[in-house]
Amino acid sequence: MGEIAAVTLATLFATVSPIDISAIFAALTAKQSAPERKRTAIRAVVIATIVLLVFAILGEILLTALGITMASLRTAGGIILLLIGIEMVFARSSGASTTTTDEDEEAKDRADVSVFPMALPLIAGPGSMGAVMLMMAHAQGLPEQLTVIVCVLLIMALTLICLFAATPITRLLGVTGMQVIMRVMGVLLCALAVQFIFDGLADSGLLSATISQ
Repeated sequence: MGEIAAVTLATLFATVSPIDISAIFAALTAKQSAPERKRTAIRAVVIATIVLLVFAILGEILLTALGITMASLRTAGGIILLLIGIEMVFARSSGASTTTTDEDEEAKDRADVSVFPMALPLIAGPGSMGAVMLMMAHAQGLPEQLTVIVCVLLIMALTLICLFAATPITRLLGVTGMQVIMRVMGVLLCALAVQFIFDGLADSGLLSATISQ
């Protein structure tokens, strides 16, 4: 269970990216009072947590209903995480783990940013949703699945702490510090993503079929 916990925490930390989100949160809530920012942060994290837990618990049922195999999920999830990792390394954004330009413009006109864009798609975005489903599929047995859920709760708790301390974190790390952390996590995420792709291809039987020919 130690391995699944380490992989899950690393993957979710990279896809959720609490430190980067704290900087965005600080900008979006600059005009709010301290109590209002606290309420916004709590609401955003609670909603994102519910969304991620739903995908974690019901993800396998959804995949079965759609006829999607675990091998396909591991391969597709690995590709998505690889793309996100590459974006993090090169400090680019496409909307997979951040908001798009149009979404940023819409968010500026919203009084309440807790649901959009904070909860969705910043905290519980396509990358983190896919990562949660992927890790639940990767888990062996109920104990490891519970470990994944606990890891989700831990990352959400860390995210809430980062939102509470958004302004101090932004001032302390600065743009350069946050970019360094993002690039390092991007490299780790790329490595994990490639491993997921390899596992998916191995589980599919394509590699063994190719070798036998």
